[in-house]
Amino acid sequence: MLRSLELKNIALIDKATIEFEKGLNVLSGETGSGKSVIIDSINFVLGAKADKTMIRYGETESAATAVFDLDGAEEAKKILSDLDVDFTDEVIITRKINSESKSSIRVNGVPFTVGMLKSLTSVLVDVHGQSEHYSLLKQSEQLKVLDKFSFSALSDLKIQAKAVAAELRNTDKKISALGGNESDRAIRADILKFQISEIENAELKDGELEELEIKRKKLRNAEKLREFSSSAADALEGENRALDNINEAIRNLSAISDLDEEYSSAADRLYSVTAEIEDICDTLAKKSSELDFDDFDPDFVEDRIDKIKSLYKKYGSGVDEVNRFLISAKEEYERLINFDEEYEKLVKSKKELLNTLNSVNSEISDLRRNSSLVFSEKVCAELSELGMKNAKFSVDFKDYYEITDAPYPDNGNDEIEFMFSANLGEPSKPLSKIISGGEMSRFMLALKAIITDYQEISTYIFDEIDVGISGRTAETVAEKLAAISKDTQVIAISHLPQVCAFADNSLYIEKKEEVGKTFTRVKKLDVEGKIAEIVRITGGDAGSEVSVMHAKEMIKKADAFKK
Repeated sequence: MLRSLELKNIALIDKATIEFEKGLNVLSGETGSGKSVIIDSINFVLGAKADKTMIRYGETESAATAVFDLDGAEEAKKILSDLDVDFTDEVIITRKINSESKSSIRVNGVPFTVGMLKSLTSVLVDVHGQSEHYSLLKQSEQLKVLDKFSFSALSDLKIQAKAVAAELRNTDKKISALGGNESDRAIRADILKFQISEIENAELKDGELEELEIKRKKLRNAEKLREFSSSAADALEGENRALDNINEAIRNLSAISDLDEEYSSAADRLYSVTAEIEDICDTLAKKSSELDFDDFDPDFVEDRIDKIKSLYKKYGSGVDEVNRFLISAKEEYERLINFDEEYEKLVKSKKELLNTLNSVNSEISDLRRNSSLVFSEKVCAELSELGMKNAKFSVDFKDYYEITDAPYPDNGNDEIEFMFSANLGEPSKPLSKIISGGEMSRFMLALKAIITDYQEISTYIFDEIDVGISGRTAETVAEKLAAISKDTQVIAISHLPQVCAFADNSLYIEKKEEVGKTFTRVKKLDVEGKIAEIVRITGGDAGSEVSVMHAKEMIKKADAFKK
């Protein structure tokens, strides 16, 4: 349930913390005091479209924070776990919007998107307002309502239908991937055959391209390599060259080494240089033997490099990628040349899946039709209690048909429409074409009273559900709200004294002018305040003993009903 709502800089509210309780929470106040702002704020924190116009004049940002108790909210807990959000016994949702229309959402400190937020709050709160009036006129929304009533019976079948429909869509993809008509398949097979042959005949090897490019570089510089390599070797070990001169120096230094240790050390160092030069000469001799390029065909090297680069350009940037392409091409080629066998296999599978889907859809439809009879009886009974004793209600099902091809519905294939008549002797007509505003409010309350027992929602919010009703019907509406609030928290904006009398938590919304500015304040009413508010709503005199006694009697009667 919703424990509290903290608001900052929203419309005329500079700062407010509203504490909600179990049972029936009623918000009342003068017209224009800001009651709708509270509902708008709740909708905002639940995921409704953000609008910078809600920011209080003169401020740059507004914020709303809602704290929900998660006791019994198993579906909400699962969603939080799936989204890796830590929680204990509560969840804290904070949403902000600034003057640049940038919105931010955090759930227990974790950043959320609007979509993630709605997936969570949709299983916590059900908000009823004028917009829901309009949405229920859509046949798709009517089906959702019926399914909420039939949820436990339909749940497993819907899961099965969803899985079969997904498998059918996957089967269609496989059939499509086989390659279109016979001509298209033949063309594609020829292309694949050429590609497979081209790759296999190339016999690519890891590192081959790099080796070939090194050979090409040497071939292009063969003369230069021979000339400079030979010159270097000659400079080192030719007659009267480096080695001869160094050896001469060693002999001279050795002759005087016994006269000074440094001469001896210099001679030793030259011995080391001699060894290093001899090693270099051996290396140059070896490399010189490798500079015989007669066995290399320059044209072959160029052609091979071009071939490898062409394959890389067509099929992948390296040997591994080309080989992966080859494997994929072979698999596709096998499917194409074995098309008939594979196609028949997939068509057979699709037929079996269609039979399964139609069987499941038939069960779903049968359950809905049987459930709709009980649902209709309950709706009529609730409407009768709400002062519409002659109201008729039923669920009209369009002719059932079997699915033969895509698209594949994963929610059954029923089309329904709510049929309604408010007056005796009048035929039932589609709800969207016949129901009035006042009737719609009572109809919605009847639905909520019925569906409450069939879903996990822990909080209902009613925005002026009592518009257009009075007298005994108003008292019945109050009783219905109280009955719903026995097991589900109810937050309601109301203008009816009967509803206010039933409140377990009375919240008064008022507008005040302070230091040249207008503010909306929310005040929790005690018993005396609740009595005074009922007197105000009934139009009585606050100083009239009769008015006060009437208000007390209404509260006493409400308490007796709740007990």
